[in-house]
Amino acid sequence: MSRVQLALNVNDISAAVAFYSRLFGVEPAKRRPGYANFAIADPPLKLVLLENPGRGGSLNHLGVEVEDVDTVDATQTRLAAEGLASIDEGGTTCCYAKQDKFWVQGSSDGERWEVYTVLADSVTFNAADNGGPDCCGADAASEEHPASATCC
Repeated sequence: MSRVQLALNVNDISAAVAFYSRLFGVEPAKRRPGYANFAIADPPLKLVLLENPGRGGSLNHLGVEVEDVDTVDATQTRLAAEGLASIDEGGTTCCYAKQDKFWVQGSSDGERWEVYTVLADSVTFNAADNGGPDCCGADAASEEHPASATCC
């Protein structure tokens, strides 16, 4: 099953988790410092909350979560045939998960979409926490609020 992902910047992760838990009637599937995600069945949605004080209420990024690596690869191939360039991030650690994914930029408005699958859980926010590269724009993150990056 594929589902749309909506990643939101929030000022206060605890208040946002409380609100979205009530709104959708589910608890977060994953909760870490400055980060939470919900796997909502109805409507099918992956809601990601990234604590980013001062930017609350704004869009962080959009995405499509797919079932497996084959679907990521097939989607990237299909979009390339449509003339859409993508940035590959296979085997990356981002948003407390090891993922295979790619990014594609939207129309002239510049919105970024990620198409991804989660391979495994991670105890770190991104690869930079273990000396690797930052995750999809984590240079915007701070030590206090690691999830403020454009990522997930």
